[in-house]
Amino acid sequence: MIPIHAYEGRRVAVFGLGRTGIATAKALEAGGATVSCWDDAEPSRARAAAEGLTLDDLNRRDWGDIAALILSPGIPLTHPKPHHMVELARAVEAPVIGDIELFAQALADLPEKRRPKVIGITGTNGKSTTTALIGHILRATGRNVVVGGNIGDAILAQSPPRPGSYYVLELSSYQLDLTHTLACDVAVLLNVTPDHIDRHGDFDGYFRAKKRLFEMQKPGGLAVVGIDDNTTSAYYSALRRQRREEEVIPISAGRVFARGVYALGDRVYDALDCASHPIVDLAKVPTLPGRHNAQNAAAALATVRALGVAGRAAADAITTFPGLPHRQERVATINGVTYVNDSKATNAEAAVQALGCYERVRWIIGGRAKAGGLSAAKPQFHRVAKAYLIGEASESFGRELDGELPNESCGDLAGAIAAATRDALAEGGSGQVILLSPAAASFDQFASYEARGDMFRTLVNDRVAQGHAPEGVA
Repeated sequence: MIPIHAYEGRRVAVFGLGRTGIATAKALEAGGATVSCWDDAEPSRARAAAEGLTLDDLNRRDWGDIAALILSPGIPLTHPKPHHMVELARAVEAPVIGDIELFAQALADLPEKRRPKVIGITGTNGKSTTTALIGHILRATGRNVVVGGNIGDAILAQSPPRPGSYYVLELSSYQLDLTHTLACDVAVLLNVTPDHIDRHGDFDGYFRAKKRLFEMQKPGGLAVVGIDDNTTSAYYSALRRQRREEEVIPISAGRVFARGVYALGDRVYDALDCASHPIVDLAKVPTLPGRHNAQNAAAALATVRALGVAGRAAADAITTFPGLPHRQERVATINGVTYVNDSKATNAEAAVQALGCYERVRWIIGGRAKAGGLSAAKPQFHRVAKAYLIGEASESFGRELDGELPNESCGDLAGAIAAATRDALAEGGSGQVILLSPAAASFDQFASYEARGDMFRTLVNDRVAQGHAPEGVA
């Protein structure tokens, strides 16, 4: 773990005892703090107690000796209203921060020559893939790499930083709201579309959280910014006015420019050091399909090039990227029907990217709907043979789709797979794609999008076990 010494000899409250909260409490204890841990959920408290942590009901204690509140990112900081714990902390003027801020404080305690390089990636969609791809390239080119943040293990559960190492962090808006001093060597903004409005109040509040990643950088820090949506394009222009030209690198999946990294179709072009030249053919990288992944690849290439990786070596590493679970993960092809797990698509903006990768799709959608519903996916409706609706959103999504494309309410994932398979086989099977890209959160029927994707994979592989002929199983 990474010991946190910033609160040595003082008492710190940790509220929210999931994986991150438990790792945070242990890191604080290792650094000499006295930690009061609490979670309103009894199972979470039981897990923390089993890990040897001290439970202390923060609802009942006097907060006069609390030096800081470390809050789980999933707990409301400001909207729809501050959580009761936040109000208690503010009443005693204790800072409310997250584990990423503790990590930043640990780095600040290190001598300059021992500090690792830190790369932060944010945006509405594509963060996980881009984070993993950057980590993959750096590892493949011989660097010591830790990938964390909103992906993988909790950052404070990692080994202490070593000189010459690289920390590649996926950072959500929730995490950035709780972070104040993380100075990334390279900060990446992929795209911004409305999301998590309930937690940030409005779109401006959501985007302000994203911009914190750049506002925390020190002079000389590099910014890699997507320019494919109006919001990020305008922000790129603003950064160009504030910083030296070489400190702001544009990336795009469709726009050509004199300096930066961009993709046209399946080709990624490097225009950083000299005349633009194609460097990666994504048609040869099946784990990075679609225009959105072209932007992810451009962002990853620009980032590692800024860190000193040679273009050819980076391009070779991209071609070996294994992909991520729940991101257009091809689970199996059975009797000509391909089953694709894109459970990570928790909003319509993410789902539209997946739909654009296939000519004809049987689309499994639903869960807990987000603001905006399916409107962002409408440009790709022409690719959908039929939609199969699950979960809380079945009724509202059905109303949106009526008159737009055929749809069927299936209740749950098992029912949707069965119905989509029935229809695909009725049309001959060959070349048919059944895509789970829900355009909604998972929390009505599943604990997480990972649990939803795991269930999809299990149900598809059960068909294999039942004697259906697989042509390829992940």
